Amino acid sequence: MNRPALVETTELTQDARILNFLAEGGEGFISGEALSTRLGLSRTAVWKHVEALRLKGYRIEAVPAKGYRLVGRPDRLSALEVHPLLATRAVGRVLHHHDTIGSTNAAAFRLAQDGAAHGTVVVAEQQTAGKGRRGRAWVSPPNLNLYFSAILRPELPPQRAPELTLVAAVALAETLREAGADAAIKWPNDVQISGRKVAGILTELSAEPERVHFVIVGVGVNLNSGEEHFPEELRATATSLALALGRPVARAPFAAALWTRLETWLDTYLATGFDAVRTRWKALSSTLGVPVRVRTDRGDWEGFAEDIDPTGALMVRMADGRVERVLAGDVEQLRPQR
Repeated sequence: MNRPALVETTELTQDARILNFLAEGGEGFISGEALSTRLGLSRTAVWKHVEALRLKGYRIEAVPAKGYRLVGRPDRLSALEVHPLLATRAVGRVLHHHDTIGSTNAAAFRLAQDGAAHGTVVVAEQQTAGKGRRGRAWVSPPNLNLYFSAILRPELPPQRAPELTLVAAVALAETLREAGADAAIKWPNDVQISGRKVAGILTELSAEPERVHFVIVGVGVNLNSGEEHFPEELRATATSLALALGRPVARAPFAAALWTRLETWLDTYLATGFDAVRTRWKALSSTLGVPVRVRTDRGDWEGFAEDIDPTGALMVRMADGRVERVLAGDVEQLRPQR
């Protein structure tokens, strides 16, 4: 399989090669001489790379006359950790990793404007200006969760771009379920566990009247947040995967699984259309089949969420029997889905 190179320096590439060699050794030691020969570096250069990796949080044991062995990895989202786990052609193969950033969506938008390839991902350990829907902030504490934005360049007319939000929601809910949580999708772009929000999706695009230039799919997933990490006003309505499972979640494997599933669903969508995504979305939905309160720019009203139409719009039946087609707005579920 031909894959694009990761965005990384030569030094980082050598670090990745050292980690791969040490991982191949399992619990055994690999001599400095063997590493030097395989990398084409001096023993001193190997030692410098090992020290640099230790500063990044990798636990590497060194014993005279035995060599080096890898005994622990940091819980980080860099290419060193995520790339070996990926099973994608494009999504995440070009990876821009940041310890701290304002917004991954804003950074991805700039990269896309500069010509970044389809599948490029911006991921951060922390956001200081994370964006949610309708101008809201996304709380992004450091080194706990998953915050990323993927650049997609699908061959689509602009009116179909909102469907990509539902594609991402299906991939996200399935990944959370695979991790052991009973996740469900709340229209239009939230994913819940036991009725509490665990993740959100923000989709932005650049387009002409007839075609999409690019779409930015931004995702925030609460993986390891505790209740103390949520603002007071959100503690009754937010959760994390770790709270649901009762144990910490390794972030790199989750990210790799999500990006792989996102690419799989994107391939299906582009090859066969929206029907398969719509069917799966409905099966995973917490919104359909319950009364809802809809808040839009035209006012608030209540009805019964019956379906999503072939474009992803929510179909809500009113008390008088009329069916309203909701394209945008906030939806409050008035009771959980059975």
